[in-house]
Amino acid sequence: MDWYINWVTSQPLTSAAIQFGILGTLGEIISHTLRTKKIGLPNSPLEMLGKMLAWALLGIVIKYGFTMMKGAVLALIEHNLLPGFCAEGIAWAFCVSVFTNVFFGPQMMYFHRVEDNLILRRWSFKGIETALKTLVWFWIPAHTVTFALPKEFQIGLAAVWSVALGIILGLSIRK
Repeated sequence: MDWYINWVTSQPLTSAAIQFGILGTLGEIISHTLRTKKIGLPNSPLEMLGKMLAWALLGIVIKYGFTMMKGAVLALIEHNLLPGFCAEGIAWAFCVSVFTNVFFGPQMMYFHRVEDNLILRRWSFKGIETALKTLVWFWIPAHTVTFALPKEFQIGLAAVWSVALGIILGLSIRK
C-alpha cells in the first residue's frame, strides 16, 4: 500500500486522472453489459478512448472539487455557520459529502454529460434527472464513507464508487 500512498501523494492529478480514466470507463462497460446482457463496448473503440480521456479529465475536476469542498466546510465551521462537531469524524465526512454533492455534484454531472455529447456527436440530456437523483440516494452516503477515510484513499474510492454505480444502474435499467 505504501507505493499507492506515495503515488497519489506525489502525483495527485495524474493519479486521479488514471484512476478515473480506467475505473469510470470500466463502470460504463459493465453497466452496458448488464443492461444489454451482451459483453461488449457501449460505443466504438474510438469513442471509448474519448470517454476514457473524459473520465480522466473528470478525475482531475473531482480532485479539485473535493479539495474545494473540504475548504468550504472548514470555512463554514470557522465562521460558526456549521456547528463545531462537524470538524471531525463521521460528522465531518457527512458535511463534506453533502456540500460536495449539493454544490459541486450537479455542475460536475452536467460537465460530464457535455463531454459525452461532444464525444458521441450528439446533444442530449436525456436521463440527467436520474443522474442528479443519484447525488442523494447514492453519492451522499458513498462519499460520507469516502471522506471518513484518510485523504490518500479518497479519490481512489470515489473512482471505485463509479464502478459500483455502473453495476447498480446496469442491473436496474435493463433493455
